[in-house]
Amino acid sequence: MTRILIIDDEPQIRRFLTISLESQGYVISEADSGLAGLAQIRALAPDLIILDLGLPDMDGQQVLKELRGFTDTPVIVLSVRNSEREKVQALDSGCNDYVEKPFGVKELLARIRAVLRTQAPKDAAPPGWSDGHLSLDYAQHTVTLNDERLRLSPREYDLLQELVQHRGQILTQHYLLKKYWGSEHLDDSHYLRIFIRQIRNKIGDDPTRPRYIETEPGVGYRFIGE
Repeated sequence: MTRILIIDDEPQIRRFLTISLESQGYVISEADSGLAGLAQIRALAPDLIILDLGLPDMDGQQVLKELRGFTDTPVIVLSVRNSEREKVQALDSGCNDYVEKPFGVKELLARIRAVLRTQAPKDAAPPGWSDGHLSLDYAQHTVTLNDERLRLSPREYDLLQELVQHRGQILTQHYLLKKYWGSEHLDDSHYLRIFIRQIRNKIGDDPTRPRYIETEPGVGYRFIGE
């Protein structure tokens, strides 16, 4: 059974989430403050955490930073804060996804499933990924589309594999720029736009109706292929 911990100070939100998630077979625990949430994480070792940022005793961003000091349990932030700065800060601090209030239950459930799918055992890394059309071979560093091998540059391949291996999660521009270009290029988001455009062109992905790479404007990119 998958246990989800909800950290939110609004009783009506906790009740609504509990009813919705229990109907899908999840086991739910609740905490109404940051300190209570951190204690429950240590005591219960949940499989996923839903975290509100506006908590009464400490800011949710601080809760996120503290829990990342002792666990890699996936976190979905659920918050009324919709600024780009808040989203980027939470994602860079280690949350796996960011959902704004008000939210749709079906969308939240889909994001929960997507995040949980990425939590495969660390020692069971797959040799590649495929949806029957697009395929990546991690060992050979090759990409094929409908059985035809694509010519990707090393940087294009690295970015695509990074997105695929974190599918369902938003990877921020800050994270990708720091990892592949270095800290001195954190403001050079045009690098990413160029490479993502080139990757999309090669794998036949329409940015207006993406099948594989979804843009979170001003924040980053998410691989949505199943």
